[in-house]
Amino acid sequence: MAWNEPGNNGKDQDPWGNRGSGGSNQGPPDLDEALGKLVEKFNGLFGGKRGGSGTNGGQEPPTPAPSGKLIGVMAVVVAVIWGGMGFYTVDQQERAVVLRLGSYLETVQPGLQWNPPLIDDVTKVNVTAVRNHEHVALMLTKDENIVEVGLSVQYVVSNPKDFLLEVRAPENSLAQATESALRHVVGSSTMDDVLTEGRAVLAEDVQVRLQGYLDSYRNGLEVSKVNIENTTAPSQVQDAFDDVIKAREDEQRVMNEAEAYANGIVPEARGQAQRMMEEASAYREEVVARAEGEATRFTKLLTEYQKAPEVTRERLYLVAMEDVLSNSAKVLVDVEGGNNMMVLPLDQIMSSSKRTTTYGSSASSADMDQLANQVIQELNSRASTRNSTRESR
Repeated sequence: MAWNEPGNNGKDQDPWGNRGSGGSNQGPPDLDEALGKLVEKFNGLFGGKRGGSGTNGGQEPPTPAPSGKLIGVMAVVVAVIWGGMGFYTVDQQERAVVLRLGSYLETVQPGLQWNPPLIDDVTKVNVTAVRNHEHVALMLTKDENIVEVGLSVQYVVSNPKDFLLEVRAPENSLAQATESALRHVVGSSTMDDVLTEGRAVLAEDVQVRLQGYLDSYRNGLEVSKVNIENTTAPSQVQDAFDDVIKAREDEQRVMNEAEAYANGIVPEARGQAQRMMEEASAYREEVVARAEGEATRFTKLLTEYQKAPEVTRERLYLVAMEDVLSNSAKVLVDVEGGNNMMVLPLDQIMSSSKRTTTYGSSASSADMDQLANQVIQELNSRASTRNSTRESR
């Protein structure tokens, strides 16, 4: 009967055969009896016979032993379940490391895989995900200055076997190797290189040195990129450092302005120098040509002078006087029979004639005739005045 059915004296009985407060404690049920009941149930499921109350005074017959057929079926079921537990799938971005009885067996590629469960231990590792590690620290430079450097390291798992088996904590070793590589590179650089134009070179040197450390550790990590996030002076000297940066910027600005001024003034000076050289060359050519012409003219004039000295001398005198008097605005007239020379103010005559006539670039023949008539009238008037004066005496 069921454990919760009423027992003797109207008391309940628990599953361990214990009755109510008035009964005696008989302990847990017999394991052989429980196993026999389980086998009996399996026999009922697979066509076996179950004993009942009969001639044996209402008592259950002894439990028969399990048959070989039942044991075989149970073994097949267990084997199917065990084999199904061994199937698993490795994604495209993963690799699976297989350990058989605690020893490395193989690294499994993506796809549907099978390994015997409870014998092989399979650990999947993502080999395409880019992981990131950030590090900030105060460091001493080569010129004994302290700078604060912050960087980020991007890395991936290149060897799943080494990542899982060679190093106990590969990412912890990466952090320590990063600080070691950064301190070595910063300690070999000056403060100006770290804070200004040397940051790109600093990142490259740190990446090369860090990868060398990781390869020697065999932790299965590959550094894909090192980025220098910030490089600043300590907060205690930040104001002084800002002043230095400002002074450096002012220096660069003044240098740029001076270079721009030089780029503007130097070509102009070169142009002026070239122009002066060309003018000097042209003047030299002109002087040489004029000297050669004068020499040639003098040679020809000497030849003519040797042929007719008197005529040539007179001609030279007339040409010289013409050159001298052509630049004078006054004309001296020697009146025949008089003691004084008469001066004709041609400049005043010309200016008076310009008031009535507009001259062009050169005087016309009519203007010259008019001027000549004025000169003749002036000469006649002065001659008549002189004659009248003589007669009165």
